[in-house]
Amino acid sequence: MRRFTGDRLLVATHNRGKLEEIAHLLEPYGVSVVGAAELNLPEPEETEDTFVGNARIKAHAAARATGLPALADDSGLSVDALGGDPGVYTADWAETGSGRDFAMAMEKVWTKLEEANAPEPRTARFRCTFVLAWPDGQDEVFEGEIPGRIVWPMRGDQGHGYDPIFQPDGFDLTFAEMDRWEKNRISHRGRAFEKLVTAFDR
Repeated sequence: MRRFTGDRLLVATHNRGKLEEIAHLLEPYGVSVVGAAELNLPEPEETEDTFVGNARIKAHAAARATGLPALADDSGLSVDALGGDPGVYTADWAETGSGRDFAMAMEKVWTKLEEANAPEPRTARFRCTFVLAWPDGQDEVFEGEIPGRIVWPMRGDQGHGYDPIFQPDGFDLTFAEMDRWEKNRISHRGRAFEKLVTAFDR
């Protein structure tokens, strides 16, 4: 596996919450983080139908544009009774003409489960794929997931995205009811990150 030996990393996201989570996770490794929005990078079109495919698009586009190593993630919620949806379209389900509305997206998930008369527990999993890309075109892939269930009504005001309806296995709280850093420790992103940091081992 190729090691990251620099001290500055571009995180190919325009999502401030995600950028802050990744910056916090990388802090112990002496790596400074800059986001794609700070460098006015456009968001490339995500044309793949897998998490790894879309993460590669974002990471390589950012690395080519800046000459910096770039980290991208593609993550989402896969609901078993919905055939794995929304999956790679997790963010798309929240799109409106005036931005993303995740309350609407969560209602859509629950409505579809009700229409399908899905049995309880309504199992689901969050998945995360990190791609660390270098300007020379090489990359490394790190994946993590956490199983859980969909609950209703929404609970909690922490986190972001679909966190208020996802209760991870082994916990009585949704992601949105958890302390942010506790969630980071056990989440799909945290699990993928445990693999990623082997590339930052100093």
